[in-house]
Amino acid sequence: MEVDFGRTAADYSRHRAGFPDRLFERLSAYDIGGPGQRILDLGTGTGTLARGFARRGATVTALDIAPEMLAAGAELAAAEGLDVDFREGGAEATGLPDGAFDVVTAGQCWHWFDSAAAAAEARRLLRPDGRIAICHFDWLPLPGNVVAASEALIRRHNPAWTLDGRDGFHGFHAAALAIAGFLDIESFSFDSGVTYSHVAWRGRIRASAGVSGSLTPDEVAAFDAAHAALLAAEFPDDPQVVPHRCFALIARRGAQC
Repeated sequence: MEVDFGRTAADYSRHRAGFPDRLFERLSAYDIGGPGQRILDLGTGTGTLARGFARRGATVTALDIAPEMLAAGAELAAAEGLDVDFREGGAEATGLPDGAFDVVTAGQCWHWFDSAAAAAEARRLLRPDGRIAICHFDWLPLPGNVVAASEALIRRHNPAWTLDGRDGFHGFHAAALAIAGFLDIESFSFDSGVTYSHVAWRGRIRASAGVSGSLTPDEVAAFDAAHAALLAAEFPDDPQVVPHRCFALIARRGAQC
């Protein structure tokens, strides 16, 4: 399945929930996100992590391959008066100088990278003892809930999509970090609910890889109509509280590979 998140930029910036404040509070205990830190956010999308760190006084560079996402992120940052340096580029070969950053982050995107190449590049970009944080904020499909029903509908409209049924834990990324020479690898997670109106949840689902990211405009419209009917028939409460899991994998750059 070929995915172009540039096609999701409008819905992504409007309807996709950003990382909760609690994540930034937890990351601060690992010396991640402090004022004046030089942070590179890989696969930034609309900059949900990048803007969160900028709010807390960090100096943030935000990198993504999709110019449409960067433009949406820059607009959101400008609306808040935040200074974020949005740049086009890939996580595996950024073109940025060695040791230029105190922290490298990736939010909701590491699974799209060549993990080994991205981990090696992150290590190159970090100062000695710099930190990396791979973060996710995933909806949780539970039996009978709106997430499970929406995922099943995506699969009916797009059988090539295989990202359903996930539990929000991403510890498997640790292997690539260890091979690249990162040390002190650890993780944390917490659950929280996000309130979505029917309209917003439809936009959130449209913004996913399995819908606008890979279907044609006509296919997206057909899916969205079916999704609206599903919500009205099976989940009439509006809004809905959608369960999510926030996960972070933290590591320190070792001196030697």
